[in-house]
Amino acid sequence: MRHRIGFYGAGNMAQAIIAGLVASNIYKKEEIFVYNHRYEPTLQEVEKKYGIQAVIDEKELFEQTDVVILAVKPAILLQILPRIKAYLQEEHLLVSIAAGISIQQIAELTGPHKIIRAMPNTPAMVNEAMTSISPNELVSDKQIQIVVDIFNKFGKAKVVSEEVIDAVVGVSGSAPAYVYLFIEALADGAVAEGLSRGDAYEFASQAVLGAAKMVAETGKHPAELKDMVTSPKGTTIAAVQSLEESNFRASVMKAVQAAANKNREMSKED
Repeated sequence: MRHRIGFYGAGNMAQAIIAGLVASNIYKKEEIFVYNHRYEPTLQEVEKKYGIQAVIDEKELFEQTDVVILAVKPAILLQILPRIKAYLQEEHLLVSIAAGISIQQIAELTGPHKIIRAMPNTPAMVNEAMTSISPNELVSDKQIQIVVDIFNKFGKAKVVSEEVIDAVVGVSGSAPAYVYLFIEALADGAVAEGLSRGDAYEFASQAVLGAAKMVAETGKHPAELKDMVTSPKGTTIAAVQSLEESNFRASVMKAVQAAANKNREMSKED
């Protein structure tokens, strides 16, 4: 059976997913539908840019598709769920990418249904997202794989229990912001030492990109990779000592936990 994918929302994250699907050629453009609940010009731009099917009626979106990605902000999601409940059929699979809204909260507003909670991050825009996939008990293994395949088209996706999604938000969902701060700080230090601003950002960003790739592709522990570049009495160990004296690792751990705690609080709000 061919699946038809619907996007409720046409923002940046939705467009990143759409771009990945279109580039993969696994789904035909006529099998991808998008509805934007507020701003029709955006919908027209997305239709023109990607060649997919734009619809101006939310009911039609559900009539034309069986996998619906709810790509709206949390507050909006809570507003629309009671309304779209009337359009849901047994075959529909709902995939929410809204932070802080639990599967239970969604089910309370739609009734018992096949629901997956997905948490991609903003590097989706450059096809380097990391996405967690958390299904409820009504979703079949085949349907889980369908969603994993969708999110793999613009990065990596991994199935995890919803119980750890707060940790996922801390270590992945919010992490690009921490890395941007780190890159900016690296560049500032280099500028202070005489490097031009443009060169400083280029050196810093490529260093971070390369280091991340080494962790991902070598399978070596980060500590082992760190030890490879910390020579006795060298420049790197001097820098590492300075970071340790400034509680670098403890600060990062606290940041991850702060993001996780905030996500946990959001899921408890009405």
